[in-house]
Amino acid sequence: MWKYEKKLQYPVRVDTCNPALAQMILEQFGGPDGELSAGIRYLTQRYSMPTNEAKGILTDIGTEELAHWEIIGTLVWQLVKNAPVCKIKGTPFEAHFASHGRSPFPETAGGVAWTATFIQSKEDPIANLVEDMAAEQKARATYESLIQLSDDPGVTDTLTFLREREIVHFQRFGETLRIVQEKQDCKKFY
Repeated sequence: MWKYEKKLQYPVRVDTCNPALAQMILEQFGGPDGELSAGIRYLTQRYSMPTNEAKGILTDIGTEELAHWEIIGTLVWQLVKNAPVCKIKGTPFEAHFASHGRSPFPETAGGVAWTATFIQSKEDPIANLVEDMAAEQKARATYESLIQLSDDPGVTDTLTFLREREIVHFQRFGETLRIVQEKQDCKKFY
């Protein structure tokens, strides 16, 4: 059923030790518009989709979001794995370190732990797809902010790749919305 390849969807290269940047990137690891929220949102919403194509798109994108979650976790880990405590003290990562050490934990940049209240799933496929499009745009905007905060070329490269995937997902959800609307608008003749 699954073939596991021991590599990320996109290679991660981190050239610096930067606990403050790691904390900011945690927004995409456990924030409401981050990769974990997106993956769970789409994999939950797929059940209410009225066509197999729509179900497949939500399954594919939801699975890809979990691969992106792994990329984000790798970025965070590589930014702090060799950080001495003296480089952590006084940074936004200090509070995270007190609870979790250097290990990534799904939380926002402000330290709020991930919660299922960050996502929504309705029986209405139109409502779900519109929410999904908005989620992709918010994730894109977050990546753009993180890119501005990054001073590490390797991190910036990875964040840029993830930003581009958000744009593609937005487009795919727009296509899926059209497909679902057309199905709901067609008259059935028996």
